Amino acid sequence: MDIVTLIKTYVRDIPDYPQAGVMFKDITPLLGNCVAFGSVVEALSASFGPVDKVVGIEARGFILAAPVAYETRAGFVPVRKKGKLPGATFAQDYDLEYGSATLEVHQDAFAPGDRVLIVDDLLATGGTARATATLVRKAGAEVAGVAVLMELSFLNGRAKIPDLDVRALLTV
Repeated sequence: MDIVTLIKTYVRDIPDYPQAGVMFKDITPLLGNCVAFGSVVEALSASFGPVDKVVGIEARGFILAAPVAYETRAGFVPVRKKGKLPGATFAQDYDLEYGSATLEVHQDAFAPGDRVLIVDDLLATGGTARATATLVRKAGAEVAGVAVLMELSFLNGRAKIPDLDVRALLTV
């Protein structure tokens, strides 16, 4: 089964979650199937050349980014919601399709010049990816690109991150 068919088979839509009007993309069936999950990790890992670190964005990005980091033999760096990291952090506010929030990363998460791959489950409005790229750059590293499981093209998220190389396994 090709990767697009696999994702379409194992990701289900949950209407009106977390609020009315939002069509939530539930990846838990995909994660629960070892073949599907492994195929997605391999595809995301092959998206870009060698990288030094892989960033996972809280929360579903962690699930995908950690095995991508292992697969690419890179370090894993969590980007978390405000107040969740214990050390000194850089913070960045952002908007998402149903609200706003703040992301943080440890100030010492990257070495100067590190090539960093940002991994997340979904590219929607682009606000989360843009905020994460800003954090990576604040910490002195270079964004190699953004790899996502799915892109919701109707939300035009790429428009907020025209300077980033974005690769989605599935665009809807």
